[in-house]
Amino acid sequence: MPYISGPPRHRTVMPWRFETWVITLLGLMPAALYFWYGAHDQLGADPVNVFERWLGLWAVRFLLVTLCITPLREVSGYSLLRYRRTFGLLVFWYACMHVAVYVALDQQFDMAVLWRDITHRPFLMIGAGAFTLLVPLALTSNTWSIRTLGRRWRGLHRLTYGVAILAAVHFLMAFKTYTPTSVGYAAALGLLVLWRGRQVTRMRMASGRGDMTQP
Repeated sequence: MPYISGPPRHRTVMPWRFETWVITLLGLMPAALYFWYGAHDQLGADPVNVFERWLGLWAVRFLLVTLCITPLREVSGYSLLRYRRTFGLLVFWYACMHVAVYVALDQQFDMAVLWRDITHRPFLMIGAGAFTLLVPLALTSNTWSIRTLGRRWRGLHRLTYGVAILAAVHFLMAFKTYTPTSVGYAAALGLLVLWRGRQVTRMRMASGRGDMTQP
């Protein structure tokens, strides 16, 4: 993303560099750990619900990390964009596991119950909306899609901020009561969306001023 004003900043080379496959492997470890807990009856009286919620929580955590990449790049000058795709895909995988546990273990593939549950519980409708938006983002998180879609790819991936808004609302409503955890995560998502909105507004204003100065 280009800077809005002032001289261009130098992109600093990071003193360390992680391979993306290492990040993916480490990122999937919480899911493996909680699966192991569940297999050994260490998730309490309602293991399916606990497993489902923890998967959703980790999806939100990785969404926060994904949204933080651009602000961190702006502040630090480090080129971190190579990691954004990796964290974004971790969001998708955790969301897939979250949905799979709900469908397979919680509702046991009962389509009638699933339909009634989704259509009568607003927070599930919102969660389904967030997951639906994630699908095209995950499918186009590759170099081929970037080259094929061109400028449209950037526009498509702005849906990430729509996902963040829906995820924040879904997360708050899932807790039923406001807790420091639910409010904290939702507020963090909201602030990152507002930050991005401010950056886009500044970019458009700067572009408009540039057009006015053209002969």
